[in-house]
Amino acid sequence: MLIYMSNSTQQERSTPLHSVSVAGVVVREDGRVLVIRRADNDTWEPPGGVLELGESVEAGVCREVLEETGLSVVVERLTGVYKNMSLGVVALVFRCKPVAGTPCTSPESTAVEWLSPDDAIGRMGDMYGMRVRDALSPGEPVVRAHDGRKLVA
Repeated sequence: MLIYMSNSTQQERSTPLHSVSVAGVVVREDGRVLVIRRADNDTWEPPGGVLELGESVEAGVCREVLEETGLSVVVERLTGVYKNMSLGVVALVFRCKPVAGTPCTSPESTAVEWLSPDDAIGRMGDMYGMRVRDALSPGEPVVRAHDGRKLVA
């Protein structure tokens, strides 16, 4: 609970807590997409994780992709902003291009694979598949809200 000062009086106000995560949809020149199988829940997703304090958004994307896959990437563009309304997690998703390294697993990933977009989306749950579809689409970034499984208004 935070206390705000206004006109010399104290007012209590509850501030919602949010977490910010970042993810990279890494796309090779041949159109294949890099995906990981997470070690903690066995789901297929684009590499990503929680943004650290004091870290720029782009640096966070590059760090997460490197930690989880062994690949260095260049961030090309923001493709979507997604809020999990149930958990208060805001995810910033970027399309990235690989520049160095060889894909490998990590303590956070049990598999790292280059897949066709259809295969990648097919292995993922709806909310992660949508992020890949959005990253592969031209145009402006999208803003979406979901409950962890389906879109919400």
